[in-house]
Amino acid sequence: MTAPPTPAVRRLTEVSDEQVRGLAELLIDCIAGGAGVSFMHPLAPATAEAFWHEVAADVAGGKRALLVAEDASGIAGTVQLLLAQPENQPHRADLAKMLVHRRARRQGLGTALMRAAERVALECGKTLLVLDTVTDSDADRLYARLGWEPVGVIPGYSLMPYGGLTGTRYYYRDLSG
Repeated sequence: MTAPPTPAVRRLTEVSDEQVRGLAELLIDCIAGGAGVSFMHPLAPATAEAFWHEVAADVAGGKRALLVAEDASGIAGTVQLLLAQPENQPHRADLAKMLVHRRARRQGLGTALMRAAERVALECGKTLLVLDTVTDSDADRLYARLGWEPVGVIPGYSLMPYGGLTGTRYYYRDLSG
């Protein structure tokens, strides 16, 4: 049996209430699965939706680029580019909240999201991308495999969703050459 095709990634220029709900469900699934992305388990739907409403406001204001991929069950993955940077860093963006629903993992969606984010960054005039991720995680391995350059690890950086400290690894990607 063959794997289902990887959903197409698209950029949202505005975020509907239905999309906020879908993004909240995605975030809740990732936290329940142990992803270390700013929230603790259990993540309340109202908290997840409030986060995505803040992201939606930044998208509407041009401060963030939000990319999503959808499958037959809804939003299966997302990634953000934080475009608003200090005036001495107009060429840089932070990549944040790369999330893939557990039902869609190991099907190429993480790679598709990252490559799409790199293309959107260039379209927005950003040639240097920076991100951080939980050390020794699936995401950590993905970024290394995709050619992102590791900078260093900060031990005991944050709590995992079920408790316990974890380190974070910083990466950068130079898109200028």
